[in-house]
Amino acid sequence: IGGDREKRTGVILAKSIPAKKYGIKTGEPVAMALRKCPDLFLARPDFRLYEQSSKAFMDIVRSYAPVVEKYSIDECFADFSGTQNVYPDPIALAHTIKDRIRDELSFTVNVGIGDCKLLAKMASDFEKPDKVHTLSLSEIQVKMWPLPVRELFTVGASTAEKLEKARIRTIGDLANTDLSRVQKLVGMKLGQQIHDYANGIDPSPVLAAPEEAKGYSISTTLEEDVVTAEQAHAVLLALSDSVTARMRADGVKAYCVAVSIRSNDFKTRSHQKKLADPTDISREVYQLSKQLFSELWDGHTPLRLLGVSLTDITHEDSAQLSLFSDE
Repeated sequence: IGGDREKRTGVILAKSIPAKKYGIKTGEPVAMALRKCPDLFLARPDFRLYEQSSKAFMDIVRSYAPVVEKYSIDECFADFSGTQNVYPDPIALAHTIKDRIRDELSFTVNVGIGDCKLLAKMASDFEKPDKVHTLSLSEIQVKMWPLPVRELFTVGASTAEKLEKARIRTIGDLANTDLSRVQKLVGMKLGQQIHDYANGIDPSPVLAAPEEAKGYSISTTLEEDVVTAEQAHAVLLALSDSVTARMRADGVKAYCVAVSIRSNDFKTRSHQKKLADPTDISREVYQLSKQLFSELWDGHTPLRLLGVSLTDITHEDSAQLSLFSDE
């Protein structure tokens, strides 16, 4: 999904499993993806369809689970605590939910079953597609600890690089490394979190009503540096589309738009603009993002990351619009 094949512009927003086998990655330029797979089929994104499909599959999950937390447009957590008498076999239940989504909505999901959100999330990312996987505390040494440390949830590329340089190469290595050493490598807060995660510890509850977002943001680190405004604009369009789709799904608008850039020497800069009237419109955010980007970028320094964030959030029904906002 993403980009324009004829112009060879834009970025890959999502990839199929066959495309992944060619080494195609989310966030990379279309031109690079086409070099890897010249016969690649590219479809334009349809965020309205994604929102409808997201609601439909989560409604199916809610018909079974007492508590469901929407995690992203295509992921949710379901808490089945205390339902053993109703659902005595969790694996059979997971297959029932998975198969119903496939049969009624015509797309597949993976289901992860775990003792906490972290383990369920890790299990859901095991072999795909259309699979059910378990990851209990008693299984982490066999199923999770042998995995590369960069596959642990919340361990990004830079954190993984620091750990690997310190010879902490697997999740098991991380779990069995002294906490103080991990914290010296990556910081106190993150060190505590990933050390807990490596040991299967995650006390966070499944929240039926999510905490109200203070802002919405999205960023992408690109496989190839951005070196032209046209490349940057294609990325900003994809990011603007994605972040505003999330806002519309939540029924909110933003009074402030910001763009961030990171050069290939890892220096990060950002610029923001306050709006007279709040927005959730992709085109408006994209146009403003281009303006902010032009004020940020010197026109020649290669960029490895672009981001768009929207803050100063208001609910649609509480926003007061000006009669004279359109000059």
